Amino acid sequence: MKPIRRALISVSDKTGILDFALELQKYGIEILSTGGTADLLRNAGVPVIQVSDYTGFPEMMDGRVKTLHPRVHGGILARRDVPAHIKAMEAHGIRPIDMVAINLYPFEQTVARKDCSLEDAIENIDVGGPAMVRSAAKNSKDVVVIVNPADYSKVLREMKSGDGAVTLKTCRRLSRDAFAHTARYDSLVANYLTGKWDDDAKFPAVLNQSLDKVQELRYGENPHQSAALYKESSPAPSEIISAQQLQGKELSFNNFIDLNAAWELVQEFDTGAVAIIKHTNPCGVALGDDPCKTFVAAREVDPASAFGGILGFNRTVTVQAAAEVVKNFVEAVVAPGFDSAAMKVFATKKNIRLMQMPAMRSPAAAAKFDLKRIGGGLLVQSPDTMTYVEGQLKVVSERKPDDREMADMKFAWVVAKHVKSNAIVYAKDREILGIGAGQMSRIDSARVAVEKARKPLRGAVMASDAFFPFRDSVDEAAKNCITAIISPGGSIRDEEVLRVANEHKIAMVFTGIRHFKH
Repeated sequence: MKPIRRALISVSDKTGILDFALELQKYGIEILSTGGTADLLRNAGVPVIQVSDYTGFPEMMDGRVKTLHPRVHGGILARRDVPAHIKAMEAHGIRPIDMVAINLYPFEQTVARKDCSLEDAIENIDVGGPAMVRSAAKNSKDVVVIVNPADYSKVLREMKSGDGAVTLKTCRRLSRDAFAHTARYDSLVANYLTGKWDDDAKFPAVLNQSLDKVQELRYGENPHQSAALYKESSPAPSEIISAQQLQGKELSFNNFIDLNAAWELVQEFDTGAVAIIKHTNPCGVALGDDPCKTFVAAREVDPASAFGGILGFNRTVTVQAAAEVVKNFVEAVVAPGFDSAAMKVFATKKNIRLMQMPAMRSPAAAAKFDLKRIGGGLLVQSPDTMTYVEGQLKVVSERKPDDREMADMKFAWVVAKHVKSNAIVYAKDREILGIGAGQMSRIDSARVAVEKARKPLRGAVMASDAFFPFRDSVDEAAKNCITAIISPGGSIRDEEVLRVANEHKIAMVFTGIRHFKH
């Protein structure tokens, strides 16, 4: 490319812009600018031509119209290798603009404010900025477009080695980034307005997803798969993407999935909870106020499966808990905090990843879409934020559950929600005793959960994520001295299933809510 001779600079985020302009000045580059950017540069002694002076047309309508002018867009869009374009520029007094450094009105930051009105949001929808960015990006053979302040230093390095010019390879990369930037911006605006104006629509006609790459990962689920991590715009501080890594190796694709599963599960409980996740399934869960004792109880559910697991705590990890954790091979721990003494214990096992969450999930947090990729498309649903509705729990058996059984059933039911279907969970005294996950038949899940149990099941309760299609799972429960069962109900064989429960004097509760998890 030819050396840059004229640049248009107009930025909302002024990070690094003064230093950048001062360096451009050394190359004798003429700078056009607007508004606050022009004031900043001029006050620092950088010669600036106001865009309104260049176009001969004043800014108007509270700044809505200032750069939408042929002398601006003609200077950006004109192809330098097309004689007709050059002739048109000469005929209309249009000078070529070789660089456009722009970032857009702060729409995302504006709508993130709790006091943001619709009027404020609309006034922060940039029009002229995206138009100039797109014009420059389209003409990347002749124009350098910069939307990210992090690129200022990279461009300056190339200009220094290229006698004021930037390579075509870099211009193409910047063009790609510019189109991604405006696409992201438009999706933020579209999503905001959809939420404001389409109150009756559960799902938008066009689903816009704005995701920024955080990092590339070593590999995906398997070493032969490549992978990267992306984040949504403005993720909630209670979501796993917001976790701060305090120590340990780089997180893998599978680590992120299991950390998310562990954190989602322990956030379900108001009381202290510990969950151990293996391949997205809980293999141990317990409730308790003492993090150390609760972890031990969770680990003892299935010590073999806990090997190499991911741990989730919903309370600060104490030094006593840390001492127990490091006795095992553990991949990662996620928690709202770690005692300083606990951190010293974990420092002896430097490979354990420690992830600290900034916040717990708020009950009033806005629900986001749950997305599942299929070949050629995307399945979109509302997330499963419900567990059970207290007033809808229905005791359908002749025997009523006692308070302990009811508490254990609610606990087991919440855990079953996080187990891959078909899911069966046995629990007693705020501890999970056995979990059967992901079997093709419910009776197989019931039997697997029995095989996993390391404590007697007498007096325990059973939770099933969906109804019983046959009586066999209830017979299995009775054989193992289960005293109470919770399930959604709704099978055509409910009467038969209930009759079997009554024969065995098992208390049975229907939730009316199913928790399939695929």
